[in-house]
Amino acid sequence: MDNLSLVARIHSFNHTLEPDKPAEALANSTISDFWGNTVKIHLVGILLAITGNFLISISLNIQKCTHLRLSQRGNPKPYYKSKLWWCGIILMGIGELGNFAAYGFAPATLVAPLGCVAVIASAVISVVFLKEVMRPSDVLGATLATAGTYLLVTFAPRVSQEVTAVKVQKYFVSWQFLIYLILEIIIFCVLLYLYKRKGMKHIVVLLMIVALLASMTVISVKAVSGMITVSVKGNMQLQYPIFYVMLIIMIASCAFQVKFLNQAMELYKATEVVPINFVFFTASAVIAGVIFYQEFHGASLLNIFMFLFGCSLSFLGVFLIARNREEEKPEASYIDFGQIPGKKLLNKIQPDPDNNYGTLQNDENSSNNGLVEHGKAQPS
Repeated sequence: MDNLSLVARIHSFNHTLEPDKPAEALANSTISDFWGNTVKIHLVGILLAITGNFLISISLNIQKCTHLRLSQRGNPKPYYKSKLWWCGIILMGIGELGNFAAYGFAPATLVAPLGCVAVIASAVISVVFLKEVMRPSDVLGATLATAGTYLLVTFAPRVSQEVTAVKVQKYFVSWQFLIYLILEIIIFCVLLYLYKRKGMKHIVVLLMIVALLASMTVISVKAVSGMITVSVKGNMQLQYPIFYVMLIIMIASCAFQVKFLNQAMELYKATEVVPINFVFFTASAVIAGVIFYQEFHGASLLNIFMFLFGCSLSFLGVFLIARNREEEKPEASYIDFGQIPGKKLLNKIQPDPDNNYGTLQNDENSSNNGLVEHGKAQPS
């Protein structure tokens, strides 16, 4: 049932109960009640998304703290045997569950950009608890991302979020989505060919693959979450085959998304992957929400412009927070030859990547400038 038919039915029902009340007044009160209920439902989704992303940021910092503590030990145990690490994993699971539930109450075009909350919170938590340095760019980035989040919440599309199996089936065979799906499959195959056959492992190629998979993840997650939410309210949706089709798409797209994202993390720094992935993921989620769920249908140009402006501020804020942030690495071991009698240390000798120290140079004119003799060798 679309919004107009729902309003019409409520209006008809109210007119039956109050025949003497003017039709215009009834219509205005009905529309006002409808939008009020929609805002309340959206608010539930917004709070779930913000809470979920905040818990995820705490989880990431707990895991980071665990790795730092273990790296300082002489004989560190595996991280998966640490209780603190498992606490972080549990918090991450709860946070992701909150994000999953948020798609059942709020538009996908709103839930996805709220991922910037995790970036902001992570930057603040790392300064307070991990004693990292707060840079001016962090403050500016957090301010811009917060302003962007406010605009996203304020100008998000106001559409009914009751996702039923009948609606999902209708959206799935719509001509807009079919064209979008064909284009996405073509682009995905081209990128996969470049990656697998041509060995092109550029960060944009990898994260574009992740973004294409993410768009299907967002569509399927919202469908599954929405149908479960409706079922909990009493209108059972789990008997429809489309629910299980979407469930399979959700699991498969998530698995391959994690695979390619991990490969990007192995090849590039997190400071490069995190902001680019956030922009690509958010853009794909917004496009998926607009095309599949038609979430901006009937929205004014001002709302659309301010929403996109809020997205841009969030993107810029995330880039500023992640820009030039050095990754924490445990100190590399070195040999301090300053303790050797008759030798003076000019440079500490670092091991190469194979933990091999090579041949020491004892020539003061050597390019390494490693050691300088203080005197002649003592006769035996």
